[in-house]
Amino acid sequence: MEYTLFIIVGIVAMLSILLAPIARTADTFFSGVSPEGKSPGLVTLIFSQVTTWIFARSLMNAAILGFYYGIWGTLAYAAYYLSFLTGGKIIDCLRFEQGFTSIQAFLNQRFGKAGIVCYNVVIAVRLISEVFANLLVIGILFGIAGSNVYVVAIIGFSAVTLGYSMMGGLRASLRTDVLQMALFIFALAILLLLVIVSGQFSISDLIFKEFQIGQPGPILLMVAFLQIWSYPMHDPVMMDRGFLSDRETTRKSFLHAAWIGVICIIAFGSLGVLAGAHAGEGDAMNTVLMRLLGEWPMLLFSITLVISAMSTLDSTLSSSAKLVAVDMKVVPTSVVNGRIIMLIFMLLGLLCVFYGNQDLFSAVAVSGTASLFLAPVVFFSIFAKREDIPVWSYLGAFVVAIMGASLYFIESSSYTQWLGDAHKYTKLLVISVSVLSAGCLMFWVGMKSCAHKVAIN
Repeated sequence: MEYTLFIIVGIVAMLSILLAPIARTADTFFSGVSPEGKSPGLVTLIFSQVTTWIFARSLMNAAILGFYYGIWGTLAYAAYYLSFLTGGKIIDCLRFEQGFTSIQAFLNQRFGKAGIVCYNVVIAVRLISEVFANLLVIGILFGIAGSNVYVVAIIGFSAVTLGYSMMGGLRASLRTDVLQMALFIFALAILLLLVIVSGQFSISDLIFKEFQIGQPGPILLMVAFLQIWSYPMHDPVMMDRGFLSDRETTRKSFLHAAWIGVICIIAFGSLGVLAGAHAGEGDAMNTVLMRLLGEWPMLLFSITLVISAMSTLDSTLSSSAKLVAVDMKVVPTSVVNGRIIMLIFMLLGLLCVFYGNQDLFSAVAVSGTASLFLAPVVFFSIFAKREDIPVWSYLGAFVVAIMGASLYFIESSSYTQWLGDAHKYTKLLVISVSVLSAGCLMFWVGMKSCAHKVAIN
């Protein structure tokens, strides 16, 4: 099966390379417009939105959470995909109501240099983590961590994806996303059909874990509902796609991406739930699925992960190039510089794979907690359109969020036990509520202090 997977991955890679145009202008490379200057259409934008968010780490996380915590774990992860709805609203307010051309432009106008520095630091870390996490999944699919096949698979996959991404930038990412999303849906549909006709599972398997408010699944669901207000704003891949097309196309792309993404995550995550219902003591998810489904369905399982990893990785590299060259203006905006930036981010991701933390969900939880400093920005500055928030409120929310993310990381990694022996997701909920409350309080106090100064003057 391993060799078959290599062959199929090679075919998908070749098709992606053939579809990827060679970008000759900065607009094509960084903004995704066609050589004729046309913006991407609705279908392209929807497929690109969905496939770049249904990345390999997401699919694996949804399945693993379902395996351990039942359907509630999978639903918790699927809830993060409601970020498309909040993200769409954020884009609509910023771009079409207030006239900003990027998130950085808005933050600079409201909070000055401090606003964009804090934001850029967080999203740069997120982009590196996306490269790392998707490469890690590829390695896991092909072999044991550290084995020769593990290393070869990761390096080979990195080289191919980096190659066609450097050729065409964001334009290549958009074009290949359509192919990759179509292949993903086809593979997932066949996989689910094989599961249904196998007769191995029943509907009752999906609810083998009962809903109990104190259990990890429902708790993580509550965390997701807290983090979706800020999570999309710190995801440059999603935000970048909000600045490509007209208002109606953009609105529809976010709306349709939301329900398609939720369905795909629940469908794939249900495989983990079914495996959990049939697992014995000490069984791993892949072992159970292999025993129940056999080699060919498991091959499809792996193919969906590989395709999603490829589609996410090329988009992450495109957003990395845009972040450094266009948004941060660290280097001149040129195609050559964009390609060099992609190479650097890929190398940083590879460094994390071979020398970093191997917990897939930790990156999501830490990243989501750090992003909570943007929640009061969304509530007060974007939705309420308040322009009287002082910079200290923003910086205070940022510091609290980084402290919260760091605390969760060391607690979930068992470096400390400052929050007791509660489950790590219970700790995550407590930290998320605290960070969100503290950030909103600082924005409210800052707003009131500004109003008081105006009244005195």
